[in-house]
Amino acid sequence: MNAVVDMTADAIREKSRLRRILRRFDLVFFLICTVVGLDTIGAVAKNGAQGFTWLAFLAVCFFVPYGLLMAELGAAFPVQGGPYVWCRLAFGRFVAALVTALYWCSNPIWLGGTLTILAVSAFDAFVAPLHGPAKLLFALAFIWSAVVSAIVSFRFGRWIPSIGAFVRVAVLGFFTASVAVYAARNGVHGFSFPDFAPAYAGFIAVVPVLIFNYVGFELPSAASEEMLDARRDVPRAVAWSGAGAILLYGLPILAILLVLPTSRVTGVSGFLDAAKEVLTVYGGTVHPGGGVTLTGAGKVLGELTAAAFIWALLSSGTTWLMGADRVLAVAGLDGAAPRALGRISPRFGTPVTVNLLSGALSTAVMLLAFWLSGGSAEQYFEAALGVAISTTMIAYLGIFPALARLRRTHPTAHRPYRVPGGTPGAWIASGLTTFWAAAATTWLLWPGLGVDWFGATGHPDQALPAGVGRTAFELTQVVPVLLLLATGVLFYVAGAPTRARAASTRSAQGRDCGPPADGAGRC
Repeated sequence: MNAVVDMTADAIREKSRLRRILRRFDLVFFLICTVVGLDTIGAVAKNGAQGFTWLAFLAVCFFVPYGLLMAELGAAFPVQGGPYVWCRLAFGRFVAALVTALYWCSNPIWLGGTLTILAVSAFDAFVAPLHGPAKLLFALAFIWSAVVSAIVSFRFGRWIPSIGAFVRVAVLGFFTASVAVYAARNGVHGFSFPDFAPAYAGFIAVVPVLIFNYVGFELPSAASEEMLDARRDVPRAVAWSGAGAILLYGLPILAILLVLPTSRVTGVSGFLDAAKEVLTVYGGTVHPGGGVTLTGAGKVLGELTAAAFIWALLSSGTTWLMGADRVLAVAGLDGAAPRALGRISPRFGTPVTVNLLSGALSTAVMLLAFWLSGGSAEQYFEAALGVAISTTMIAYLGIFPALARLRRTHPTAHRPYRVPGGTPGAWIASGLTTFWAAAATTWLLWPGLGVDWFGATGHPDQALPAGVGRTAFELTQVVPVLLLLATGVLFYVAGAPTRARAASTRSAQGRDCGPPADGAGRC
């Protein structure tokens, strides 16, 4: 399969350090840990019952075609660094360099931003408030635990997403069951059927978060050459994990809406607030002003819930680092990034240099966000989440169209699984997913766009985080995107020596052994 791309002896040597160990079991739980994130459940629920409406809508219009698309690409082109390789084959190395820079950078930003603040919030809410140096030390421990876990060999590291998947199921299952107990004892806030009616303002607010919730099917393909049988296992793992993801998102969001009025649900603590109130059925009280105090068994279960929640967040960050760092490492091997980033550790079989770079960037994002937010967790959360989602969505604008393009440029590639419907089916899957990625990017970079175009009441600036002006918000979103695109250009320039060596090698091969035997630039 490596014949679809040119490989220098240097790249072959680095890839020889990879170890084939991932089974279908590992892939299913890897994907559940990737796709099902607890960090954005509150961000969806704060939009009220219509958030659930859009969840179901995008499950059909985005999640299904996205899963079909990634099942075909992962099975047809099972090469290490999958997303980079697909984009490079479809659109060239320069475009792939830009896409990879955005795809990789979004994950340290997400880890140092949204995941860290949620972990701090969970500890604050259920264990003890963190202030000053204690808060900083906790955040650093959280970030670097994820980095170290990503460095560890897959022989051991693969159990982190597997355990993380089980923890997700346990946390969300226990929460949903506890809502039933809470409802039987105290009644619920509830919602009426008209609350599910969709509205444009809610649509543009929730769509980017929902799409961010649903992505991740391509991530295991970053480690395709560490799988035992990628062609067979990737499509099945996508199908099984996709079905579970819809349930694991839908039920908790409904449960939150049953327990809390929409006015009390925030993006940063919506799930945590609902969990804390629900756990009072095991011991605790809800104060008239909305405050909650857990006692006895309720407090013990609250602390266990916080520990499980933090582990779920940590496993999410670790899993995404495992995949995205491998994508950047392959770009380094191929001349689309500095060669040093392509080093694979002989001891661990992982791209340690990229892992450490991810940790440094996550730490910088965390420190910068703490400083800029002035202690406001909600502003910190929304700004960091917006940047993480927008950079991810822009990267997908280069990945999603690759399916349709590769159907045309590589028609003879063996495809054990194909998107149904032939060529039109491939174009529909690529077109739908690309459209939603473009729409999400637009509404993230300019929240409220179109609110006053279709007769909807309100003002576009109402879609901004509370207390943040339009100019300040746009600077926090547009500037990072421009910097990351510039990083992609710099990465490509830094990869020039690697590209030159590869060209020299191909030239020598052509003189020594004539035309390539396999039609892919290798003798």
